[in-house]
Amino acid sequence: MTHYENFPVASLLCPAHLRGPIAAIYAFARTADDIADEGDAPAAARLADLAAYHGDLQAIAQGRQPSSRWPEVFVPLQAVLRSQGLPVALLADLLSAFVQDVEKTRAAQGYADRAELLDYCRRSANPVGRLLLHLYGVTHASAMQESDAICTALQLINFWQDLSVDIPRGRYYLPRADCAAHGVCESELLALQGTRANARLIADCVLWARNTMQSGAPLVHRLPGRAGWELRLVVQGGLRVLDKVQALAGGSLHTRPRLHARDWCVMLGRALVM
Repeated sequence: MTHYENFPVASLLCPAHLRGPIAAIYAFARTADDIADEGDAPAAARLADLAAYHGDLQAIAQGRQPSSRWPEVFVPLQAVLRSQGLPVALLADLLSAFVQDVEKTRAAQGYADRAELLDYCRRSANPVGRLLLHLYGVTHASAMQESDAICTALQLINFWQDLSVDIPRGRYYLPRADCAAHGVCESELLALQGTRANARLIADCVLWARNTMQSGAPLVHRLPGRAGWELRLVVQGGLRVLDKVQALAGGSLHTRPRLHARDWCVMLGRALVM
């Protein structure tokens, strides 16, 4: 479950007429994420590319031609903007989060508390759900709030699943206030040591993500037909990853839990009884 694996990318459960728009949104988000995160380009180059990417977004939003750098992204996205009236501000929010990914690294530059991390999730994850609701024509406030909870939970789950990968790369999402509350030693955490304090911290973060996901789960009953079933599997996939992180009892600092074929059976069974 990487950053955008939870995005329902034109799957068989998605109505055929929405597969193209969803694929266009996914390509936009995936490419921007790669600019921010992949390869060995220095931070200044990544930020320059993200600024150019944002310029192309503004160009197509204003009916102008984008640059020739990412035609596979902006040509189909411009068509979707016209046909679906997508809120451009949500796409811009995603880009602001990718910029933050480049600028905010290491524990000293990490997140002070949960409120600061949630603001990041508001821009890095929640726009995805709101864009999908827009495509499905779901606009009431309660659905938006539940969608935000699910997307935020998926982002948090991704963080706690990827501790063993992110921390060595300088990506640090564990709030400093939570670390202090559990008596965590920063040097031991950065060294990925399996201490009791680190295990308590991760367990508390798992509970936070689980409660957030459960608060948004009623949305599965608001979405029509196959969309509701797909969302059931997304929710259960996230909860199943949390099961695995929790079972490691702090071991996710050195082991990245993954879903296997038997987990899909568990997820399907849970989805059926939601």
